[in-house]
Amino acid sequence: MRRIYIVPNVITAFSLATGLFVIFKVNMIEPGMGTYKTLMTSSILLLIAAFADWVDGAIARVMHAESEFGFLFDSLSDAVTFGVAPSVLMLKTLSLERGTPLSFFAMIGAMIFSLCGILRLVRFNVTMAAIKKLPKHKTKKFRHFIGLPIPAAALTIVSTNLLFSYPIFEDWSGWSEEIQTIILASMGIVFGYFMVSRFKFPSAKVLHFRVPSFYLVFFAVIFAFFLLYGVVYFFPIALAAATWCYILFGWLLIVIRLIAGKKSKTLKDFEPYRDD
Repeated sequence: MRRIYIVPNVITAFSLATGLFVIFKVNMIEPGMGTYKTLMTSSILLLIAAFADWVDGAIARVMHAESEFGFLFDSLSDAVTFGVAPSVLMLKTLSLERGTPLSFFAMIGAMIFSLCGILRLVRFNVTMAAIKKLPKHKTKKFRHFIGLPIPAAALTIVSTNLLFSYPIFEDWSGWSEEIQTIILASMGIVFGYFMVSRFKFPSAKVLHFRVPSFYLVFFAVIFAFFLLYGVVYFFPIALAAATWCYILFGWLLIVIRLIAGKKSKTLKDFEPYRDD
């Protein structure tokens, strides 16, 4: 039986190793010397780590190989891979003069992102431990993520950082590094807030579409075609668009629910979570 438990933990170890590799790799370069190639490689590795993070949980549930060790190991892995690596990558790829207000702001944004990401993981562990003790009919309010998931926040920051260094985007936008730094640091602060907030973000596991199967398959094929085309030829744009679509979609659901109010049944599942 022990061999069953090894499988998801090995995948978790792979995800952790990926995050550590990104951190160690970027620390071997001089600050501000993070090339487009370095960012591209790091983004792909973190994307693979996010996929591995999803796979290990799915495999553990399917094989009934969930354990307290694996649960804690997964959270610690996420803290390094998605909480620390994006912040280190951001700071190392920016040419910031030490002791300036801009460098201080960038450091604050990176610290808040990492700190809030780790706090979210701690809260997730505590919440999941409480859920396991509840009757099944009382777990419906936990079907979606409470707070912005840390892999989504990490991939959005990393993909935006990659997009800023993309030659096509640089030529089109003409943004200075000061503007890029302010945007990335601000993202760290905003995402940090939403990670520890009580707002709910959609989980793909419970999304249902009331669309005839033929149309659903047709639109899925069209979407997959454009996504694969973008990944092959315009990877930075495709990755940034995909991650930002999730963030903006989550914010849109939050705004609609806040406007609708408690008396409305509109998006009832996205009522901000409150401890009972």
